[in-house]
Amino acid sequence: MGDECYTTQLIDRDGVFNVEGLEQFVKAVRLAELGLSYAVVSIMGPQSSGKSTLLNHLFGTNFKEMDAFKGRDQITKGIWIAKGVGIEPFTIVMDTEGTDARERGEDNTAFEKQSALFALAISDIVLINMWCHDIGREHAANRPLLKTVFQVMMRLFSPRKTKLLFVIRDQTKTPMELLKPVLMEDIQKIWDTVYKPQAHRQTALSEFFSVEVTALSSYEEKEEQFKAQVALLRRRFFHSIAPGGLAGDRRGVIPASGFSFSAQQIWKSIRENKDLDLPAHRVMVATIRCEQIANEKLSHLACDKDWLELEAAVQSGPVSGFGRKLGSIIDAYLSEYDMETMYFDEGVRTTKRQQLESRILHLVHPAFQAMLGHLHSKALNKFRSDLEQSLKSGKGFAASVRDCSQSSLLEFDEGFADHSHHLSDVAIKHVNWDASKVREKLHHDIEAHAMSVRDAKLSELRDSYQKQVTEALAEPIESLFDAPEQDSWPLIRKLYKCETVNALSRFANSLSGFELDQATCDKMMAELKDYAKSLVEKKAREEAGKVLIHMKDRFSSIFSYDKYSMPRVWTGKEDIRTLTKEAHAAALKVLSVMAAIRLDDKQDNIESILNSTLMDGLDYRKSLEAAADPLASSTWEEVPRNNTLITPVQCRSIWRRFKKETEYTIIQAITAQEAHRHSNRWLPPPWVIALIAVLGFNEFMMLLRNPLYFFGLFIFFLLSRALWFQLNIAGEFRNGMLLGLLGLCTRFLQTVMSLLKKLADKPRRHRRTPEPPQPRKLISAQTFMSQSQRQASFSGSIPDALSSSSPVSSKSGLEYSSMSTESQLGETNREVSSS
Repeated sequence: MGDECYTTQLIDRDGVFNVEGLEQFVKAVRLAELGLSYAVVSIMGPQSSGKSTLLNHLFGTNFKEMDAFKGRDQITKGIWIAKGVGIEPFTIVMDTEGTDARERGEDNTAFEKQSALFALAISDIVLINMWCHDIGREHAANRPLLKTVFQVMMRLFSPRKTKLLFVIRDQTKTPMELLKPVLMEDIQKIWDTVYKPQAHRQTALSEFFSVEVTALSSYEEKEEQFKAQVALLRRRFFHSIAPGGLAGDRRGVIPASGFSFSAQQIWKSIRENKDLDLPAHRVMVATIRCEQIANEKLSHLACDKDWLELEAAVQSGPVSGFGRKLGSIIDAYLSEYDMETMYFDEGVRTTKRQQLESRILHLVHPAFQAMLGHLHSKALNKFRSDLEQSLKSGKGFAASVRDCSQSSLLEFDEGFADHSHHLSDVAIKHVNWDASKVREKLHHDIEAHAMSVRDAKLSELRDSYQKQVTEALAEPIESLFDAPEQDSWPLIRKLYKCETVNALSRFANSLSGFELDQATCDKMMAELKDYAKSLVEKKAREEAGKVLIHMKDRFSSIFSYDKYSMPRVWTGKEDIRTLTKEAHAAALKVLSVMAAIRLDDKQDNIESILNSTLMDGLDYRKSLEAAADPLASSTWEEVPRNNTLITPVQCRSIWRRFKKETEYTIIQAITAQEAHRHSNRWLPPPWVIALIAVLGFNEFMMLLRNPLYFFGLFIFFLLSRALWFQLNIAGEFRNGMLLGLLGLCTRFLQTVMSLLKKLADKPRRHRRTPEPPQPRKLISAQTFMSQSQRQASFSGSIPDALSSSSPVSSKSGLEYSSMSTESQLGETNREVSSS
């Protein structure tokens, strides 16, 4: 919209509405696009009071201002509008012609009243510009003008909650705290004296207007201070229509697209209304004097001793003859008013008397309400107490509410009747007040309390059954998902249906005491059923997030443990390929079970797709090149998207990760088998043994014929066997031929010398005195260290990158290594002992 203000004259000084100019203004500022996001601000006040100057500083407009050096003439003629610059929301600023203009004269003030009423009718915020020294003065404070405007506006238009912002110009040394109460009292008096139709007889000023007061320094004498204060006031117009803003509680806002038509119709209605003429001087004097007398009588009544005693007594409890006593007091003050105003204008006098009577009744009405309030409070407290006791006794909620409500209303009716055997005891003859509204309020309060208790009880009941459903489903479902099987979902469905049906049945019985309508009952039953279903789905999604752990556990339980749940010892007889396939198939079944939610008992082909794609060895690259890869999708066939836990693409990724993390377990098992086979290959093959026996038969017979050769061979056999076990030749060659030869070469000479020394020392030990037996040395430290080094070299041959892939596999490998080392040490010790 730019920063231009688009000033145009809306109504000229003759009252002609500028329809074409307004249409051009609406198009120029694109007002029709704003909806309700706009505000209208207007200003009223005496001529040459600085209205245009104030608007220009507040909103950046360019209204024509008065030149003080050329005299104090009428500058603004008619009504002008402009767009506020730099204000959010969009603000229409309206500058009106000043009141009390010398150019129009004393008897030609109809336009002033019409323009003021027009400004109040279409504006959200009305600035009342007035000088500080005029506060408390009858005409300078716009009292007659505002009085007429209030009365006509209330008759012609519905309440808009217009903001009246009184701007006190040229503030003097008098503190604002002393000026504001005086001004607010004047405004309230103007409202109280306005004749109101029956529909708005009790309507307060706050229903039509919200009044605020602010003050500004003199523009001519304190220009800088004036501009600073205006800058602060300008901030209040930002977001003025937002809650808490200046016009935050406005009512009946016309959309921006209808602003032009609405303004034309309002001006037309105002122009055709003849009641807008200000009263004549005589009527004005009568109005002021009658108002003063009425205010005096009202203030005397407020301080009357009899009335204060009666009011104090009512606050503590019902008063017998309240209506008769109060009626006599009111009649006395109305009679005094009639005597003092009998010579004034009859119409004004009657109007002011009616207003005085209305204000008196407004003053004493709280006392009447206080009497009924005692009965109301007592009956409501009785209902609360009776309802609580009835519910504790186990009676149904709806029946308890009916009985307690009837009892409380009956007590209220009886209490009111006891105090109203005679009409003058409670009622006042000046007005037809009764207890119907209070009784209706009591009934409403009873219903509200009953509703709040019902909501609390239903909420408590719902939470209780949800907790029961959680206890019945959560742990069993978790246990079924800990070891997923083919029948996991059928068992879950059966458990879900059984527990849900039982819970719904009990819940329906509990709700029967509330006597809810069928729609509400069905809704609460559906909520409990949905809660049970969402609980199952939530647990399924939680376990689906741990599917890789479940797959590895299932793989380990089949591959690393036998049918008796004992850890497998890889002796070389196991078919690792078959075991691997079975373990993979079991793990893949876990994946298929966890891939989707199956509460609807519908068949799907997830397991067959996974088996054909992942178990049958379908190459990943080939599957990508295929026309339709079954796992290259984010959904399963015949499975709704909201029931999918693991998508086909995620299944492939999980399977590849699973195979990678279980690969070390398989490699470790194969390594253990190979190690076991190497440990049993120290003898030559059977066919070699048979060939040696055939070819060496003659040499064997020669040994039998010559015992010395046989004895020598026997001695050589003993020495060789001792060396075999002492050097642990089988263990050395288990790690390879080259490593075995190197190890034997370093230890052979030392071992031979040790044996010869033992043989040489043996006869000496026979000739010595027998000594106590010493602990047997099972194995030398050097031998143990060599075996530990060989074991470490065997374990280090497995790549470190695979050592952390599977905790179960690592455990199996360590068990095998420790068992192998213990068996080797045991064999070595036995052989050394026997030697």
